Amino acid sequence: MRVLSEWRAPDAGQERVRREFLRHLEEHAADGMWRACAAGHITASTAVLDASRTRVLLTLHAKVKAWLQLGGHCEPGDATLAGAALREATEESGIAGLRLLPEPVQLDRHAVRCHPQGSWHLDVQYAAIAPEGARYTVSDESDDLGWFPVTDLPEPTDDPVRRLVARAVSLPG
Repeated sequence: MRVLSEWRAPDAGQERVRREFLRHLEEHAADGMWRACAAGHITASTAVLDASRTRVLLTLHAKVKAWLQLGGHCEPGDATLAGAALREATEESGIAGLRLLPEPVQLDRHAVRCHPQGSWHLDVQYAAIAPEGARYTVSDESDDLGWFPVTDLPEPTDDPVRRLVARAVSLPG
């Protein structure tokens, strides 16, 4: 609640999504953060940029079969959303020493199959900078990982990923 309450959305569309996420957490105070919440749940993801900020590390998601940012579900041991985003990015990339930028970059709500009837990921998206010369390791959650020029993302990907990468590249820090 604190992160979403304090975050300044970059535009009116993101402000609407921010309010939807807050409303979801108010309506599902006991479980809105967790995968068990069939109505939807908060997730955390990260656009990992190389040290020069000219390339982004994307995963060919094993279930979705599209190139996406790294991320996933919050776990009880995660003290913060930023911590969840960094944990997921580190686990899925195998890269130690990622430097997470402190504020979310954007929010994205998308349908998923976490429950038989369907559900929603309410994704809080961050950006991280990889150390110079970072090398990734493909995890079990990915069919592949790859560095791609930020101006030439692979197919298939989607508009939310393109917006996330464009916003991440433009951030200070």
